[in-house]
Amino acid sequence: MPGLSFFSFAELWNPLFLAVMLLLSAGYFVGIGPLAGRFPGSSTVPLWRRLSFIFGMLALYLAQGGPLSLLGHILFSFHMVSMAFSYLVAVPLIMLGIPDWAWRALLKAVPLPLRRLSFLAQPVLAALLFNGLFSLYHIPVIHDYVMLHFTVHRIYYAVLFLTSALMWWNLINPLPELRSLSGLGQIGFIFLNMVLLTPACGLIIFAGAPLYATYSDPQTWARAMGYCVSGSPAALLQAFGGPAFFGWLSPKVDQQVGGIAMKFIQEFIFASMLAYVFYHWYKKENGQDDAEVSAPSSELEEHVLTRV
Repeated sequence: MPGLSFFSFAELWNPLFLAVMLLLSAGYFVGIGPLAGRFPGSSTVPLWRRLSFIFGMLALYLAQGGPLSLLGHILFSFHMVSMAFSYLVAVPLIMLGIPDWAWRALLKAVPLPLRRLSFLAQPVLAALLFNGLFSLYHIPVIHDYVMLHFTVHRIYYAVLFLTSALMWWNLINPLPELRSLSGLGQIGFIFLNMVLLTPACGLIIFAGAPLYATYSDPQTWARAMGYCVSGSPAALLQAFGGPAFFGWLSPKVDQQVGGIAMKFIQEFIFASMLAYVFYHWYKKENGQDDAEVSAPSSELEEHVLTRV
C-alpha cells in the first residue's frame, strides 16, 4: 500500500505490545508445562489447544498491535477486519487454548466481588452486551468520539474484549458443570448473535454517504492518527492530505467493503458452528449413541479451531 514507508518500524509493529503478548504467551506455556502439577486435575495439553492459543494471540497482536491496527486507523475496511480478528477470531481461539483444569483454577482465583457479576455470562444477556456495545460503537458520532480520545478508545476495546469472551463462553465452555445451553439452545444462541449484528452492518453497507469523519475528513483523520503514530497531525496532512492517499476506493465504497467484510467473517464463523451443533443435536434427537452425539466440548472446540 502506498505511503506505508512513511511510518517507522515501531509504528507498524508496536514492539511494546508485541513484548506484552510474548510475555503472556510465555506465561501460558509455563502454566501448562512446568507449573501444571500445581493445579488439581491437570493433564497434558494437546497440541491442537496449544496451536489454538498461539494463533489466537497472533490474531490479537496483528489486529491490535501489528500493521492491521495501523491500517485500521487509515481505512474503514481494515478497521472492520481488525474488529473481526479481535473479537470473532482471537477471543475464541485463545479460550479454546485453555484446558478445563486451567479454567477451573482461573475461575477459582477470581475475587468474590467479580464472581457476583457472573450473571453477565447468561446467554441472552451476553449476546446483547457484546452485540449491543459493538453496534453502539459504530454509531458515527460515538465512533468518531472514541477514535479521537485515546483513553476512551482503550477502555472501550477492553470492554468489547471481555463481553466477547462472555458471549463465546456460551458456545465453547469446556466445563460441564457450568454449561447452561443444550444443543438446541446453542443453535438459538448462534442465530441470536447472527441477527443482532445485522442492523449495524446493514447501516454501514447501505448508507448513502460516508458516515465516519475519522475516515472521510482529513482533519479528523489526522487527529485520530496522532494517537498511534509519532509526529503532528499537521505533518500527516502535509505528507498525505488525508486517508484517500492510501486507498483506491472512495470513502463510501471503503465503508461498504468494511461492513461486508465484517458480516461475511461473522456469518462464516457462526455458520460453521451452527452446522456442527445442529448435526450433533439432530443425531441425538434421533436416538443415536449418546457417547457419539453428546458433542463433547473437546470435539466441538477442535472443530471450531479447524474451521476458524
